[in-house]
Amino acid sequence: MQEQILHTFNLISGYIWGIPLIVLLLGTGIYLTFILRGLQFTALIPALYLALIKRNDPKETEGDISHFQALMTALAATVGVGNIAGVATAIAVGGPGAIFWMWVTGLVGMATKYSEAVLAVKYRKRDANGEMIGGPMHYISDGLGLKRLGVFFAIAAAIAAFGIGNMVQSNSVAAALTDAFGISTWVTGIVICLASGLVIIGGIKSIAKVTSTVVPFMIVFYILGALYIIIQNIGIVPETFKLIFYHAFNPVAATGGFLGATISQSIRMGVARGIFSNESGLGSSPIAAAAAKTSNPVRQALVSMTQTFIDTIVVCTFTGIVIISTGAWNSGQTGAALTGLAFEKHIPFGAELLAISLAFFAFSTILGWSYYGEKAVQYLLKEKAILPYRALFTVFIFIGAVAKLELVWTFADIMNGLMAFPNLVGLIGLSNVVLLETKKYLKSEIN
Repeated sequence: MQEQILHTFNLISGYIWGIPLIVLLLGTGIYLTFILRGLQFTALIPALYLALIKRNDPKETEGDISHFQALMTALAATVGVGNIAGVATAIAVGGPGAIFWMWVTGLVGMATKYSEAVLAVKYRKRDANGEMIGGPMHYISDGLGLKRLGVFFAIAAAIAAFGIGNMVQSNSVAAALTDAFGISTWVTGIVICLASGLVIIGGIKSIAKVTSTVVPFMIVFYILGALYIIIQNIGIVPETFKLIFYHAFNPVAATGGFLGATISQSIRMGVARGIFSNESGLGSSPIAAAAAKTSNPVRQALVSMTQTFIDTIVVCTFTGIVIISTGAWNSGQTGAALTGLAFEKHIPFGAELLAISLAFFAFSTILGWSYYGEKAVQYLLKEKAILPYRALFTVFIFIGAVAKLELVWTFADIMNGLMAFPNLVGLIGLSNVVLLETKKYLKSEIN
């Protein structure tokens, strides 16, 4: 029975995450890049300055958390299993060229992420507790007047939070810590459950306080490990980039344990895993952007778009270069096991380092997605549902750590895809609002 359900879920997931959705996600990013005249390129340096150097503006009081904390909360939710296992899977199936298409997805996805944040701040409001709430369900409902579509997004987001943002994460870290250190899954489940629960119960301010400390540390920790391996293989790095660019447009022949890949496989895997990693177009991160202290939607949007840059262009690239430069990419392994093999080739404690990184990545993702799910549930059931939701979400963290999750993985993919459709309708339908807000901001900056 379970096998039949899993087969059905796989078919549904295949249809949802087929070429039409990938084209729609990528096409929306290209369209937004065009109407915004490549803002993600021309404004990248000022955006990084706002995000990482000028972390907080004391003059900004309209919101719950600083724009840096909003960025770290969004990064917490995206820098996760996808950066380790997702990148490895893309290369294992699509070859080195998949990294190129991941870059393309990230670069155009920055325009999508920017637009999501503009609309999230533009249409946000205060709830009965005095906190800011916003996101696709609000700008679809209030901006486009499509209430039912906003409800559909909220339902998909609320369910997805228990899958990709909860059980999948705790399960991945439990498995990694068992393999690396022999720690029982139930021990990992209890620790993550308690640690997450203590943070989640305090709401967005508590989550933001923790993520703004944990996320920078975990990214630097992981990058330093990857950088050490890259330096060890520095002579092969130019050849690595050559493979990435060459196989982005040329098929990869079977070699070693690698079965070979067509150009279409390379494009599909690079785009799909890139979107899975940075979530541009899915509509999750603008929920965090709506809580930021800012008086201008564009200022927060500039900060928000650096999330995709850091996630895909920086972190995913380091993973990809490590896997390809070590030669592990054609070993026949896939997922986190492939990344682990690459780390072990040059670091004696590579598996342990990767397991620790995965633990931080998964923990932070749980925190970020707990907030996304909470706001979706609040939109559907009002403030009375917040505390019961937080308690239930915490319990499911433990369940995810000790359970077998083949069905949950696939179901989570389906829910993520269902989030994307209404969000993309909102982005395209309100693209003129994004353009007008951008022009207004740029005019005020010039004057």
